[in-house]
Amino acid sequence: QVQLVESGGGLVQPGGSLRLSCAASGTIFRINFMGWYRQAPGKERELVAFINSGGRTNYADSVKGRFTISRDNAKNTLYLQMNSLKPEDTAVYYCGADITSRWYWGQGTQVTVSS
Repeated sequence: QVQLVESGGGLVQPGGSLRLSCAASGTIFRINFMGWYRQAPGKERELVAFINSGGRTNYADSVKGRFTISRDNAKNTLYLQMNSLKPEDTAVYYCGADITSRWYWGQGTQVTVSS
Protein backbone atom coordinates (compact mmCIF):
# COMPACT_ATOMS: atom_id res chain seq x y z
CA GLN A 1 0.00 0.00 0.00
CA VAL A 2 1.43 3.36 -1.03
CA GLN A 3 1.15 6.29 1.34
CA LEU A 4 2.05 9.96 1.04
CA VAL A 5 2.71 11.80 4.30
CA GLU A 6 3.14 15.57 4.41
CA SER A 7 4.89 17.50 7.15
CA GLY A 8 6.25 20.97 7.80
CA GLY A 9 3.10 23.05 7.98
CA GLY A 10 2.39 25.54 10.73
CA LEU A 11 1.78 29.15 11.66
CA VAL A 12 4.12 31.78 10.22
CA GLN A 13 4.10 35.57 10.02
CA PRO A 14 3.77 37.35 6.69
CA GLY A 15 7.13 37.44 4.96
CA GLY A 16 8.26 34.26 6.67
CA SER A 17 9.26 30.89 5.26
CA LEU A 18 8.23 27.26 5.60
CA ARG A 19 9.44 24.06 4.01
CA LEU A 20 6.94 21.30 3.35
CA SER A 21 7.92 17.68 2.83
CA CYS A 22 5.99 14.77 1.38
CA ALA A 23 7.39 11.28 1.86
CA ALA A 24 6.14 8.37 -0.21
CA SER A 25 6.30 4.89 1.30
CA GLY A 26 5.20 1.40 0.37
CA THR A 27 5.78 -0.62 -2.77
CA ILE A 28 7.02 1.96 -5.26
CA PHE A 29 8.36 1.07 -8.68
CA ARG A 30 8.28 4.47 -10.29
CA ILE A 31 7.14 7.97 -9.33
CA ASN A 32 6.24 10.09 -12.30
CA PHE A 33 4.52 13.42 -11.82
CA MET A 34 4.47 14.95 -8.32
CA GLY A 35 2.75 18.11 -7.29
CA TRP A 36 1.72 20.38 -4.45
CA TYR A 37 -1.87 21.56 -4.26
CA ARG A 38 -3.68 23.75 -1.79
CA GLN A 39 -7.24 24.37 -0.71
CA ALA A 40 -8.33 27.45 1.18
CA PRO A 41 -11.67 27.57 3.06
CA GLY A 42 -14.54 27.96 0.64
CA LYS A 43 -12.33 27.52 -2.41
CA GLU A 44 -11.52 24.70 -4.77
CA ARG A 45 -8.26 22.80 -4.59
CA GLU A 46 -5.67 24.38 -6.88
CA LEU A 47 -2.32 23.30 -8.25
CA VAL A 48 0.56 25.21 -6.71
CA ALA A 49 3.55 23.58 -8.40
CA PHE A 50 4.55 20.34 -10.06
CA ILE A 51 7.69 18.50 -11.02
CA ASN A 52 7.97 15.59 -13.41
CA SER A 53 10.34 12.66 -13.35
CA GLY A 54 12.82 14.57 -15.46
CA GLY A 55 12.91 17.50 -13.08
CA ARG A 56 10.85 19.92 -15.15
CA THR A 57 8.89 22.26 -12.93
CA ASN A 58 5.94 24.60 -13.28
CA TYR A 59 4.32 27.02 -10.86
CA ALA A 60 1.06 28.84 -10.40
CA ASP A 61 1.47 32.53 -11.21
CA SER A 62 0.58 33.43 -7.63
CA VAL A 63 3.67 31.67 -6.23
CA LYS A 64 6.28 32.19 -8.96
CA GLY A 65 9.49 33.59 -7.57
CA ARG A 66 8.50 32.74 -3.98
CA PHE A 67 8.03 28.95 -3.92
CA THR A 68 10.44 26.25 -5.09
CA ILE A 69 9.47 22.63 -5.66
CA SER A 70 12.07 19.87 -5.61
CA ARG A 71 12.30 16.12 -5.19
CA ASP A 72 14.79 13.61 -3.85
CA ASN A 73 14.26 10.47 -5.90
CA ALA A 74 16.51 8.37 -3.68
CA LYS A 75 14.28 9.18 -0.70
CA ASN A 76 10.97 9.26 -2.62
CA THR A 77 10.38 12.67 -1.08
CA LEU A 78 8.91 15.87 -2.47
CA TYR A 79 9.61 19.32 -1.04
CA LEU A 80 8.13 22.79 -1.28
CA GLN A 81 10.22 25.70 -0.07
CA MET A 82 7.91 28.64 0.55
CA ASN A 83 9.41 32.10 1.03
CA SER A 84 7.88 35.57 1.35
CA LEU A 85 4.64 34.03 2.55
CA LYS A 86 1.45 36.07 2.35
CA PRO A 87 -1.86 35.75 4.20
CA GLU A 88 -3.46 34.57 0.96
CA ASP A 89 -1.15 31.52 1.02
CA THR A 90 -3.12 30.23 4.00
CA ALA A 91 -4.58 26.84 3.08
CA VAL A 92 -4.31 23.12 3.57
CA TYR A 93 -1.46 21.93 1.37
CA TYR A 94 -1.64 18.48 -0.21
CA CYS A 95 0.89 16.55 -2.16
CA GLY A 96 -0.21 14.35 -5.01
CA ALA A 97 1.74 11.84 -7.02
CA ASP A 98 1.44 9.54 -10.00
CA ILE A 99 3.05 6.37 -8.70
CA THR A 100 3.23 3.51 -11.16
CA SER A 101 0.30 5.02 -13.08
CA ARG A 102 -1.99 5.40 -10.05
CA TRP A 103 -2.78 8.70 -8.38
CA TYR A 104 -2.29 9.18 -4.66
CA TRP A 105 -3.04 12.04 -2.27
CA GLY A 106 -1.48 12.87 1.05
CA GLN A 107 -3.62 13.79 4.05
CA GLY A 108 -2.71 17.49 3.93
CA THR A 109 -0.86 19.89 6.18
CA GLN A 110 -2.19 23.25 7.37
CA VAL A 111 -0.27 26.41 6.53
CA THR A 112 -1.45 29.60 8.23
CA VAL A 113 0.13 32.97 7.44
CA SER A 114 -0.93 35.55 9.98
CA SER A 115 0.49 38.22 12.24
